Amino acid sequence: MKRLLLSVCFLFSIFSYVKAQTQHTIKGRTIDTASTTLLSGSTIAILNAKDSTLVKFTRSAENGTFEVNGITNGKFILLVSYPKYADFVDHFTLDSTTQVKDYGKINLTGMAKLLADVIIKGNRTAIKIKGDTTEFDPKAYNIEPNSKVEDLIKQFPGIQVDKDGKITAQGKTVQKVLVDGEEFFGDDPTLVTKNLRADMVESVQLYDKASDQASFTGIDDGEKTKTLNVKLKEDKKNGYFGKAQAGYGTDDYYTGQFMFNKFWGKKKFSAYGILGNNGTVGLGWDDRDKYGGSGGMTMSDDGGMYFSISGSDDFDSYDGQYNGQGIPVARTGGLHFDSKWNKDKESLNTNYKIGSIRVTGDRNTISQNNLSSGIINNVSDQFNDNDMFRQKLDATYEIKIDTTLTLKVSIDGTLKESNTLNNFNTSSRDGNDDLLNTTKRSLNNKVNEQMFNMNALFTKKFNKKGRTLSLNLNQAITKSNSDGYLNSDNTFYETTGVRDSLINQYKVNDITNSAFKTNLAYTEPLSKTLTVIVNYGLSLMNGRSDRKSFNQSASGNYDILDTQFSNDYELDQIINQAGAIFNYKKGKTVINFGSKFSGVNFKQADLYNNRTYNRNFINYMPQASYQYRFSQQKSFRLSYNGNTNQPSLEQIQPVRVNTDPLNISLGNPDLRPSFRSNFNANYNSYKVLTNQSIWMSGSYTFTANPIVSDVKTDATTGRSTYQSVNITDKMTTNFYAYAQTSRKIKGIDINVGVNANANGSSSYNYINGDLNNTKNYTYGGGINISKYVEKKYNFYSRFGPTYNVARASVGRFGNSDGWGWDGYASGSAQLPAKFELSTDAQYQFNGKTQTFNENFERLIWNASLSKKFFKSENLRLSMSVNDILNQNVGFSRTAYNGNITQSSYTTIMRYFMFSVIWDFNKMGGGIKTQK
Repeated sequence: MKRLLLSVCFLFSIFSYVKAQTQHTIKGRTIDTASTTLLSGSTIAILNAKDSTLVKFTRSAENGTFEVNGITNGKFILLVSYPKYADFVDHFTLDSTTQVKDYGKINLTGMAKLLADVIIKGNRTAIKIKGDTTEFDPKAYNIEPNSKVEDLIKQFPGIQVDKDGKITAQGKTVQKVLVDGEEFFGDDPTLVTKNLRADMVESVQLYDKASDQASFTGIDDGEKTKTLNVKLKEDKKNGYFGKAQAGYGTDDYYTGQFMFNKFWGKKKFSAYGILGNNGTVGLGWDDRDKYGGSGGMTMSDDGGMYFSISGSDDFDSYDGQYNGQGIPVARTGGLHFDSKWNKDKESLNTNYKIGSIRVTGDRNTISQNNLSSGIINNVSDQFNDNDMFRQKLDATYEIKIDTTLTLKVSIDGTLKESNTLNNFNTSSRDGNDDLLNTTKRSLNNKVNEQMFNMNALFTKKFNKKGRTLSLNLNQAITKSNSDGYLNSDNTFYETTGVRDSLINQYKVNDITNSAFKTNLAYTEPLSKTLTVIVNYGLSLMNGRSDRKSFNQSASGNYDILDTQFSNDYELDQIINQAGAIFNYKKGKTVINFGSKFSGVNFKQADLYNNRTYNRNFINYMPQASYQYRFSQQKSFRLSYNGNTNQPSLEQIQPVRVNTDPLNISLGNPDLRPSFRSNFNANYNSYKVLTNQSIWMSGSYTFTANPIVSDVKTDATTGRSTYQSVNITDKMTTNFYAYAQTSRKIKGIDINVGVNANANGSSSYNYINGDLNNTKNYTYGGGINISKYVEKKYNFYSRFGPTYNVARASVGRFGNSDGWGWDGYASGSAQLPAKFELSTDAQYQFNGKTQTFNENFERLIWNASLSKKFFKSENLRLSMSVNDILNQNVGFSRTAYNGNITQSSYTTIMRYFMFSVIWDFNKMGGGIKTQK
């Protein structure tokens, strides 16, 4: 018994000794180096040296002291931070020989003193992940004198900026760029990134912006917009700055830009003007999706329908977009003003834009239409001459009536005038190269559009935390008046002989849409971790579509109404929507789940034939999301959204058109709704000390009972008829995946990143009774490398392979699968006497396929040599060459509904240009160069 007792005591002693030796204490005291002031509330973090994960966390006491207990053996990093002070970082090792590590006084140096030395060196937390928000610290990156926000964000991992200023973040397009959380010239990202100076920026935040109502309630409603928010330094909010540029080149290419900004206190005023024909078309016409019409009937998020401006008759209202196809001439300008007053209780944000754009160009398209009995080869030559003039005014006023009640009102109005001219020459041949048909078409159209939108949001917070009430009211009105001419000369080479068909008509379209929508949302906390939001919405929508076609009489006037291709419809809808979404939040976990339902009462009147069509249907919209935040620098999110897709009016009862006699649409009143399910996943991780980041995102969408096209093609004439039908035993799918990791390689100080991406779709349609499966997949990957040497040189490059799948299952007469390469590189070098040499190049290669037996390859290489003047280097003279190798030929390949298509088009090619660029700046405080 005595021996057993001694053994137990011995084991207990060993355990106590080991425990005592493996539990360590870290302590110290934070103090201001200059004033010896004790810094209470300093952030003290103990990190694993291996992967920078957080081990322990605390804050210093009122006397500046701190103590962290319970640290085991290992290698660690001490990170001490305090607002407006430089971070203190120290690597240390704990073993059995030391129980207490006492740092004593830890001296922190204020940023004001460090800024006086102009250049800041050392480790900084370049990225912080706060829930769904990724925050970048500009002080951890390189900022050149007179550089813009665009130059700054190009250095951020996971973000790419193309030559036109389009921003892609974590594989998705950034649609909004805000300034201090506010709109700046509306939805035009490049007006911020190309306008604001990089040295004015305090931080840049990247996140998926929720709707105003969801932002207030804190509960996800499924509406997300990829957004960058540029937060300005307080001492950079007083003064003025801007840029003026003028250039002229060979072949009469020219450009001119002027931007002026004045900030004072809580007011901002900005103005810009741009003119040119070198591809700079104004800093954006991105309101197309919000205010413009697209082909066919459009649907709202609650299942309501609108008459589209363009319909399906090819008489489209030109949206003002320039996507690199053709030669543009643009003249645009705008004004912006925003202000806060009354102790920030009231604010106003307003913008005015005016501009015109004209694009002319040629396009050649060849396509292979696969049938079970053979193939039809089509060739089309098209000439476009489109122009648009637009004015838009918008304003947002917000007032905080008291601490619990807020009102936000937004209004906007747009006037548009567009003229379009489209000439087509097409021909079709069978697999034996025998001619089936030829067509010469000319469409000339003029459109006037007026649009008005008003939105009011009331929000109310109650005494109970989490209990809120919000009411959203929206009124939207659109009007479109158009008239144009159709001339079509068609020849069909049939077995019975040659048949000609001539169409010469004048068309007049008058279309109006009006929608009044309300949505009432109430949130109630059911417990400390669970909240529910209940909403009810009512929408009243109506529209009128009056389309007339006139044939030419013997007198030469267009005064004979063609009743077959004319129609007059009225549309009235009442929509009731209700739903409930639950929000669970505890610790590092956030979960949302619930659903919305909408009942639609649909009534359409055919005024020409005195017939009425009624349809009542229910839409179901479930949603769920799960988010887990591992640490400040690591998070994961998984979400699901589903919705019922009702058949559109164009699918049920299409407007009869004759602009394209080779493609005719038929209606199907027996269509049933489909159901779409979408899954999204995102993972972000960043390691501070190794500057290593990982971004992964993906989505998968499938549609059950999809509405697809039933195409019947006459192989002897090449004419096709289209009708929408349901497929009950197949699902259409779409997927998207993107992953990137990057880090800085020590020693050679180069940033290296590796990425992989994949996207694609699998869709179905019937071709002459046979079920066809069309696949469009793209796989890619690559590596990106960048390096910056201050006042010497910098470069960035990315390159990698792609593999495209474009095939149709019917016929199996060849696919368009093939390899490709894609690459981009840019760089600049500082030369003596303030000269700077800059260059960029974009490479594209598409290999030959079974369908198209020729390779496509182009290298677009640009370069410029500039001379800087004055101490501030804010005046530059530049000589630039666009497309040195003269290879900028437009090109694309697609597959759809059994058609495999390849297109080429005119675009801007080589020119030489001499430019003068003046950056002016008079802002308070700050330094010119940071690192």
